[in-house]
Amino acid sequence: MRLALIAAGLLAAAPALADPLPSWNDTETKSRIIAFVESVTDPSADTFVPVKDRIATFDNDGNLWAEQPVYFQLIFAIDRVAELAKADPSIAQSEAMKAAAAQDYKAVLASGEDGLIEVLAAAHTGVDTETFIESAADWLATARHPQTGLLYKEMTYQPMVELLRYLRDEDFQTFIVSGGGIHFVRAYAEEAYGIPPQNVVGTQTVTTYETAEDGTPRIIKQPEIFFIDDKAGKPVGIDNHIGKRPILASGNSDGDFAMLEYTTAGEGPRLGILLHHTDAEREFAYDREGHVGVLNRGLDEAEARGWLVIDMARDWGRIYTGKPKDAE
Repeated sequence: MRLALIAAGLLAAAPALADPLPSWNDTETKSRIIAFVESVTDPSADTFVPVKDRIATFDNDGNLWAEQPVYFQLIFAIDRVAELAKADPSIAQSEAMKAAAAQDYKAVLASGEDGLIEVLAAAHTGVDTETFIESAADWLATARHPQTGLLYKEMTYQPMVELLRYLRDEDFQTFIVSGGGIHFVRAYAEEAYGIPPQNVVGTQTVTTYETAEDGTPRIIKQPEIFFIDDKAGKPVGIDNHIGKRPILASGNSDGDFAMLEYTTAGEGPRLGILLHHTDAEREFAYDREGHVGVLNRGLDEAEARGWLVIDMARDWGRIYTGKPKDAE
């Protein structure tokens, strides 16, 4: 009867619902994500999840924005050390610090873990958290990727930004759970992803409470590592900061394996998502080998665990929020 009335012009057809993921191709991957969200938000379904339990966690590097040729936070640290060395050349004593002062990224990487920690400590500590966040935001406002020409903050993934927005529209709380520094991610997370600072979980240095000479209280970043939010640390970070097991977790490397395992081990409907970098033409293609984003166990076990693997080349119609210089 309804169709007959619509055909006769006596009843208006309901407007078509907008595509919640317009930058995703119409593949099984997109369909499965939408089906999961609909299943947990339908009050009449056995799979319904109350709003208070709709928690979704996302890795950042390589999952919400690019991570090649190296983590963008490391590039920031090297640029910061180079700036500091211009003002005080004496800080560049070790091979790692000399390489950073010369902005030789390959040499910094070759310095090993101790060298990287030294560079990161020099760039990230000894200042209050608000000043650090401001300096990171200033860098992100102008620094550009050497290959794409985009601002680093424009290299966020448009399909993932849409997924975050879609989840929030369906009353999910979205969190970043990153191996990157918590204050660095907080410098751009709200602008880039709509995720406020309090919803960022990340690696932390020791911080101390101090009072400046003018009486202003400050939180000062110290060089010692307090917590590493990576691998097995991610579920711990989730428990400490969020206090509730997510029902959806998304990552792109074996560093996220424990977060997906923890998430999907809970009762009720769960979804684990891995982003597979398969698009060498529009982004970068990598998985099992490399210095960042290595994905072995996740690829090997995803199917058996029921995790969804996004094939970037197949599933995404668009990559970045920004437009690469060579794009038509």
